[in-house]
Amino acid sequence: MMVRIPGVFLFLLVMTWSFLTGPSVHAGKILVFPVDGSHWVNMNLMIQSLHSRGHEVTVVRTSTSWYVKERSPHYRSITVTLPQANLIEEEDFFLNFLVKMLEIKRHGASPVVFVKFYWEMLTALSKIHKDGSLLVEEIFENRTLLQSMQDAQFDVVLLDPGVPVGVLVANKLKLPMVFNVKWITSGEGHFVAAPSPTSYVPTSGYTVTDKMTFLERVKNNLFYVFNTWIDKLIVCSHYDRLMDKYFGPDVKFYHLLQGADIWLMRVDFVFEFPRPTMPNIFYIGGFQCKPSKPLPTELEEFVQSSGEHGFILMSLGTLIKALPSEITSEIAAAFAQLPQKVIWRHAGQRPNNLGNNTLLVKWMPQNDLLGHPKIKAFVAHGGNNGIYESIYHGVPIISIPLMFDQFENALRLEVRGAAKLVDVAKLTRQNFLEAVREVLNDPSYRNNMKRLSALHRDQPMHPLDTAVFWTEFVMRHKGAAHLRTESYKMPWYSYHSVDVLCFLLAALITLTAAVVGSIRFICLRLYRRRKLKHE
Repeated sequence: MMVRIPGVFLFLLVMTWSFLTGPSVHAGKILVFPVDGSHWVNMNLMIQSLHSRGHEVTVVRTSTSWYVKERSPHYRSITVTLPQANLIEEEDFFLNFLVKMLEIKRHGASPVVFVKFYWEMLTALSKIHKDGSLLVEEIFENRTLLQSMQDAQFDVVLLDPGVPVGVLVANKLKLPMVFNVKWITSGEGHFVAAPSPTSYVPTSGYTVTDKMTFLERVKNNLFYVFNTWIDKLIVCSHYDRLMDKYFGPDVKFYHLLQGADIWLMRVDFVFEFPRPTMPNIFYIGGFQCKPSKPLPTELEEFVQSSGEHGFILMSLGTLIKALPSEITSEIAAAFAQLPQKVIWRHAGQRPNNLGNNTLLVKWMPQNDLLGHPKIKAFVAHGGNNGIYESIYHGVPIISIPLMFDQFENALRLEVRGAAKLVDVAKLTRQNFLEAVREVLNDPSYRNNMKRLSALHRDQPMHPLDTAVFWTEFVMRHKGAAHLRTESYKMPWYSYHSVDVLCFLLAALITLTAAVVGSIRFICLRLYRRRKLKHE
């Protein structure tokens, strides 16, 4: 007699069997070196997921950290006290930087003023990495702390190489490394992890698409050379000093950096331009995205009061709490002319011209608001977290890039027809209002973002699950050396086959000379014979 198994029971049976027979990993120990600010938001999600899998997570932080708290239910912490706060942990550092940059862009600047500003920026960059090198020294010189790290018998080091403190510690402890990465010391991580032809791969800091004109390719190469030298002279000098002190002259800092077992790239090619990759690079762009949850009662009531017009969301991320008042007043005046309601994450002085349709909040559940059915558009600075959450939920963007890679992010969405770019230095209530209305009224923006959302969601595994799997993969196998190329150890002339080209050119010249010489010799012999016959 045939027994029929109910569908739900069969599903549970299959899932239970898959769980029991799938790849397993012991409850391991993970040492984490994060970067503060918005980078920590990403890293903390990975930590929570790893903790939920039973792993013991230890986070190294400084005593002046913004967001990395000393106590958490998901990790234990090691707090290191430095002589002074890291520059990126100073509250007004990024705001002061933005104000100076806006002043130059708005009113122009003499070459002297521009050079002074750029020098201040490079000095700040140098100090950030100098402070990072001091953190390494504090760990290495504290024998008790270093010994406790060795005794803990960690399985892997998970780190953000934007400030690559953990690279040196991992190698000191002889532990495999997993990078949670988009940026490294010299810019975008692919440039040291994979071949990156500058003919169609835009260099960090140069806002251009992958379809470049000849002049743009010239500029792209100049940017690449400039970034390389800035990294070598301004950034790596601090870590090279530590290499000589703790590892010896034969070990190169960049070799340690490039020797990571797994690169978890916070990238999705739905958003990025196509480029070469490597077998130990896995893509987790949008791993922080998730379905929205119900809003708090007050926010839900405000959103529902928008009626058929819906609402607009505005947030400028974690680094800049508020724009200068003259800019926020123009934005507020533009919002006041819209029929939509506006929820604006704003922590600074209350803007002038604020309309009754605009709600200012110091914090908001951004993901839940972006996933609400009444959302119409997102006004954002173009940071990676907001970009991917918008793509996930299919919400078009009015982008106001402020600094760093935000200009490149805005361009990538604009060329895909999913965003409208507004220059913050030239922002007025009129041009901002026109940009918002264009995104609201032209259905192509929403349709294009919905298409990107469908592509982004159509994956065999959620990006966060991908990140956890490959972290555990390294723990199971004590590394992933079989996926990692060591081409970075080759001399530059071997890597680019300059020596091969020189050899082939020399061989060709030699062969050509031999052929020409032989022909000449034969011709001379024939000439002499004929001459003798005539005589």
